[in-house]
Amino acid sequence: MEPSPTQSNSPAVPIAIIVGFAMIAIAIFFTSNSSNQQTQGVVNTPQASEEEVVSSSGPRPVDDTDYIRGNPNAPILLIEYSDYDCPFCKQFHDTMNQIMDEFGVDGRVAWVYRQFPLEQLHPNSPRISEAALCVGDIGGSTAFWQFSDLVFEQRELESQTNMVKLPDYAERVGVDRSEYTTCMQGGRMQQAVTDSLKDGFDAGIRGTPYTFVVAGNQQAVINGARSYEAVRGIVTTLVDQLDGNFDPEAIPVSEVPVESE
Repeated sequence: MEPSPTQSNSPAVPIAIIVGFAMIAIAIFFTSNSSNQQTQGVVNTPQASEEEVVSSSGPRPVDDTDYIRGNPNAPILLIEYSDYDCPFCKQFHDTMNQIMDEFGVDGRVAWVYRQFPLEQLHPNSPRISEAALCVGDIGGSTAFWQFSDLVFEQRELESQTNMVKLPDYAERVGVDRSEYTTCMQGGRMQQAVTDSLKDGFDAGIRGTPYTFVVAGNQQAVINGARSYEAVRGIVTTLVDQLDGNFDPEAIPVSEVPVESE
């Protein structure tokens, strides 16, 4: 996970903790629809000490300003706050694409991508976020997602995005270059990026990637760039609950190494 500059390292955490928040949430996701209480499960991040673990109040509701990959009415939403130049976000973007390839096709899981550029760590990130939102504003949701995929795909893990290439990426996903340039030069999406940062901070986010798992009026958290296997385990558990096939005894317990810079 990409931390804020004040965060420090902590030891590995067991996968049982990661999966545990899903199990806790499952207990009330579908059995108490009338309840307004939110359930949270925050896993220690690789960079956060015990005292610094963030407790979130939850993300803002999904609306028509969001970019959603998959069914907007899916019963399970993965709401990710991300930074295009964060190495952990690049890893997690690949993981999320795998998750959507497997679970998004039947309409039960959707992925919402929100901007959380950490300018202190990645000075170009706010500008990349603006570029993505300009592309989405001009070309629509498909263009936004294709552009985002390109930004992550076209840089090495520890490298920064080549800013000169952004107009080319916009053209590659079908956006008129002059319209893109006008949007960027006019700062049309600056406020949207600022608002997204504020939303995330108010929700308790202090690093990237940070993903809320939302089902109905309940939620849990995937904090950091968890592996495909870990995220798949969480999503599978929720999908099995939807299907009435949930077996808590089937969840394996093993150690998962934490990411660190």
